[in-house]
Amino acid sequence: MQFSWYRQVETKAADSARDAVTDADVVFTMLSAPEVVEKVAFGDDGFIGAMREGALWVNCSTVNPSYTRECNERSRARGLRFLDAPVAGTKMPAETGDLTFLLGGESSDIDQVRPLLENMGQKVLHVGPAGQGSAFKMLVNALLAQSMLVYAETALLGEKLGFSRDFLMDTLPNLPVTAPFLKGKAGLIKEGNYEAQFPLELMLKDLQLLDVTAYEQKQPLFLAGLAKSVYGQANRAGHGRDDFAAVFDYLEKLG
Repeated sequence: MQFSWYRQVETKAADSARDAVTDADVVFTMLSAPEVVEKVAFGDDGFIGAMREGALWVNCSTVNPSYTRECNERSRARGLRFLDAPVAGTKMPAETGDLTFLLGGESSDIDQVRPLLENMGQKVLHVGPAGQGSAFKMLVNALLAQSMLVYAETALLGEKLGFSRDFLMDTLPNLPVTAPFLKGKAGLIKEGNYEAQFPLELMLKDLQLLDVTAYEQKQPLFLAGLAKSVYGQANRAGHGRDDFAAVFDYLEKLG
C-alpha cells in the first residue's frame, strides 16, 4: 500500500501511513469502513501517533456519525484537530472535480482546508459540528439506495406492462418525480453495463451504518431496512463489485 501527502506543489510517496503524515499540516483519509479507519488511524501502526501536535485530520470516509464523534474526541485528546468530510458523488464527479464535501467541525479548520476541498470538489457544505458531516451523509445514501431500488422495481413492472426498456430508460428519468442521479443509472441499465461507479457492496455497508445510526437514535427505518435486505441478497448473488444499479439485474432475474 502506498500513501501520499500534499505540500505546496510537491507530491511524494511514502511506505506507510505513519511516514506519510510525519511532517503534514493536513492529513486527508478516504477509507471504506469504520474498521478500516480504526486500523489505519488507531491500530498498532496507526498514523495518529505520528501526526504532529496541532495538525488537522480530515476524514472523508463514509462512517457512522457516532464513530466520527469518537474519532474527533480521540484526535483532540492527542492535541490534533479533526474534520469529518464525506463526499456526495461517485467515480465520475471525483474524476472531474465535481464532488460535494459535507463538513462537520470548526469553521476555522474548514477555512484552512477550503482551497484544497474546492480543488477536489465543486461545493463545500458546513453542516454542523464534528459528526454532522457523517450524519448528513447517512441521509444522502439512504435516499440514493432507496431511490435506486424503487426505480428498478418500477421499471421492471413497466416492462411487464408492455413498455420497452429503451422507452422506460429514456422517459422515466426525465419525469419531475424521478431523482436526477437516476439518469446516469438508466444509461447503465440500458447498456447492461454495471461497471462500478459506486459498488453495491459499499452501498450495503452504508445501509448497515444507517441501521446502526437509526438504532442509536431510536428512529425506525422500515423501508431502509427492506432496502438493506434486498441489497444484501444482490450482494450474495455476486453483484457486490458491480455498481449498485445492478440491483436492477438482480430483481430482473427474480422475476
